[in-house]
Amino acid sequence: MPIRCDVAIIGGGPAGSTAGTLLKKYNPDLSVLILEKERFPRDHVGESQLPLIGRILHEMGCWEKCEAANFPIKVGATYRWGNSDKLWDFNFVDPDQVEGLTRPGKYEGVRVSTAWQVDRAVYDKILLDHAESMGCEVRQETMTTKVHRDPSNPDRISALDIRAADGTSDTVEARHYIDASGNAAIIRRAMQVKVDSPTTLQNVAFWDYWENTDWAVEIGVGGTRVQVLSLGCGWIWFIPLGPTRTSIGFICPAEYYKQSGKTPEDLYAWACRTEPRVRELTANATRRGKVEATKDWSFLAERLIGENWLLAGECAGFADPILAGGMMLTHSGARHAAYTILELDRGELPADWLKSHYSDTQRRRIKQHIRFADFWYAGNGQFTDLEEHTSRIAKDAGLSLRPKEAFRWLSTGGFSDDVTGFTGIGGLDLGGVKQIAAMFGDKEELEWEISKFNHFELNLRAAELVPMPVLKDGRILRARCYTRADRRLPAVGMFQRVIAALEKHSDIHEIAAALRAMAQKRDPHAVDLTYMLSLQALESMLADGWVTAKHNRKKPLMRLTSKAMSGNIMPNTDELTQRIENIAADN
Repeated sequence: MPIRCDVAIIGGGPAGSTAGTLLKKYNPDLSVLILEKERFPRDHVGESQLPLIGRILHEMGCWEKCEAANFPIKVGATYRWGNSDKLWDFNFVDPDQVEGLTRPGKYEGVRVSTAWQVDRAVYDKILLDHAESMGCEVRQETMTTKVHRDPSNPDRISALDIRAADGTSDTVEARHYIDASGNAAIIRRAMQVKVDSPTTLQNVAFWDYWENTDWAVEIGVGGTRVQVLSLGCGWIWFIPLGPTRTSIGFICPAEYYKQSGKTPEDLYAWACRTEPRVRELTANATRRGKVEATKDWSFLAERLIGENWLLAGECAGFADPILAGGMMLTHSGARHAAYTILELDRGELPADWLKSHYSDTQRRRIKQHIRFADFWYAGNGQFTDLEEHTSRIAKDAGLSLRPKEAFRWLSTGGFSDDVTGFTGIGGLDLGGVKQIAAMFGDKEELEWEISKFNHFELNLRAAELVPMPVLKDGRILRARCYTRADRRLPAVGMFQRVIAALEKHSDIHEIAAALRAMAQKRDPHAVDLTYMLSLQALESMLADGWVTAKHNRKKPLMRLTSKAMSGNIMPNTDELTQRIENIAADN
């Protein structure tokens, strides 16, 4: 007899564990089977996180379990990039706020805005064990050997063939299937889903693990920053994973690797030897002595959902790890996958709407991260071949610019797909993006577009109002969203505040006063933060054409600039996200 369940998940990594846990949390009656080909613990790259993950782990109920593992607190990152040999820091929070922390801590205060650098052998096991404790059936060392497609409906899966390590074979029949198998992409390949590589980046990665390296910086108890250090032909990551263990990797163009004539071992050793900061930090350390390698090519699946299956995690798409967005995309995508299945089972919302929004939302997020990585590489003087590509990216965003000027796209573009109702990408708010754009564009400061005008009007001409999903407490809520061509304006969160202000005012100072008043009323403990985020939403809406602007010379302007200096990744990202979702629910 076949094994029957409600949901079969291929892959027990973060995507599979996240989806399984949330399915069982919000519907304990579901039978969920997780099939994992390996035996945990096992090593895996992708160790550096972004703060949004903490909120998802908290929702899953396992944040405290991860904190008990004593992973280093990621306060931010130190970069040496572009043409400069200077180091510059990006911090999630003010490092002084981390100095007085004790561990283990609670998911509150400043810890809501930090992340971890995780040893994936430990981290993935914590998550998989937690999914099992929630009621998921977990079968490790179990390969999925075949995906059976329904002869009467080729887009539907009828069963899976599986084989355990002892040679025992079984068949699994489920109502829903999730492909969380990473590079293996078992369902994606079986369903013949095409993939696209919307970038010219074709890199390869080499890495190994070290014992007893020095930390570049120690902040309080267990706090540090990852190191991202550019070489002439690529870059090195330096990620402390615990008190003694460190992940060090080297990424370079595949063509450079081929032309070097070096073996992976020789090339890796050369990179670690050549980089002075890494050489200093590893002076008294020892290597594991096993260099691993993989191609590091960004890609995006053509679609992420079918009749009764979904793609989640890396099998759905991959963005270059320069921004450490991979794990965030994995967790958030798996969360959306679980919510989608829960709503499909409830049958209260149109199935086509749920499915299309799952695929479209995750594809936009992944593609946006790929584009941001392209920009980041183009900001390195050694990657001059990407300048023309960056210009094409700007053209896609509606800008016709010369290659060097194409960086302006990032300083003005409307990043509205990373967190619903908020302008940002990869944990960076628009102000942080502008600081990077100024730095890479060799400018001391970058003027905001809204600083050039003082009369603003909402422009919804030819826009269609459609429902959009907002995820909250196991339910998908229908919020409003304006669409025009390929542009989206979610009428929730900060965007809704700007819309409300523009419906009553046109002068920038009156608009600003209205936005500050709304921030005071909604959240008196974070007035300055929410006020600035509202102004960023206005900047984004102007760039995307949702707002038209004029300069009345008889009235004053409001000057806003971003300096090319060490930026801060937006504080309280996760706390803000919860407020945004509450606002969306109210609307």
